[in-house]
Amino acid sequence: MNVGEVAALAGVTVRTLHHYDRIGLLSPSGRTAAGYRRYSAADLDRLHQVLLYRELGFPLEEVAALLDDPSADPAAHLRRQHRLLRDRLERTRAMVAAVEKEMEAMNMGISLTPEERFELFGDWLPEEYEREAEERWGETDAWAESRRRTAAYSKDDWVRIKAEGEDVEARMAAALQAGVAPDSARAMDLAEEARQQISRWFYDCPPEMHAGIGRMYVEDERFAAHYERRAPGLAQWVSTAVQANATRQG
Repeated sequence: MNVGEVAALAGVTVRTLHHYDRIGLLSPSGRTAAGYRRYSAADLDRLHQVLLYRELGFPLEEVAALLDDPSADPAAHLRRQHRLLRDRLERTRAMVAAVEKEMEAMNMGISLTPEERFELFGDWLPEEYEREAEERWGETDAWAESRRRTAAYSKDDWVRIKAEGEDVEARMAAALQAGVAPDSARAMDLAEEARQQISRWFYDCPPEMHAGIGRMYVEDERFAAHYERRAPGLAQWVSTAVQANATRQG
C-alpha cells in the first residue's frame, strides 16, 4: 500500500506517517522506482501497535523502545496493551459514575461544592437514594416537591439532614442489638421518625410510600449494604419496622 492508502486506512495523516519514517519509528519496507513509500502487511501491524501505544499515552520515544525490544514478542505486546486498556476502562467507568452523580445532584438542585459534598457525604450521596424514589414516583407531586426544596438547601441544611439521619439509624442499630423486635412499638416509633424526616426535608411521604421505600432496603443491594455496614441484619430489621409502622398508620 502507498502512504495515502495507509493514512486513510489508519485514520492518520500522511504527514504523521512521514514523521514516523523520519524518526525511525515506522519506516516502510519498500520503495517504488520513483522513491515512493510502499508499506507491507508487517508495516501495518507495526503501525497498529504504534497507534495503540499512542492512544494509551506513551511518548514516541518509549513506543519505539518497546517495539524494538528484542526480548519482547507480539503476545507480550498484546498482554501489556490489554492490561493497560483494562486499567483505562476502570478509570473511565469511575469517571463516568462521578459525572453521573454530579448530573443527578444538579437535577436535584443540590448546590454544594465538590469539597462540601465529600466532607458531608463521603461515598454516600443523597441522590443515590433519590434515584430510587424517582424511578417509582418521578412523575408525582412528591418528586417535584423534593426537587423544589433541595434546590434551596445550604451546606448547614445538609449537615442537619445528615445528622438527623445518622441519629435515627444509630438508635435503630442499638435497638436491633438490644433484641428489640422490628414490629414492636419502639421499632415502629423509630420508623415513624425516619418517615417524618423524609416528609420534613424532602417530600410528603405517606405510610404506603414509606412502606415501598422500606422494601427497597432489602431488595436493593446498595440500600442493604448501607444498613449492613452499621449493623449486621439492620437492613431487614428496618424494612420490617417501616412496613409494620405503615400498617399501624393505616
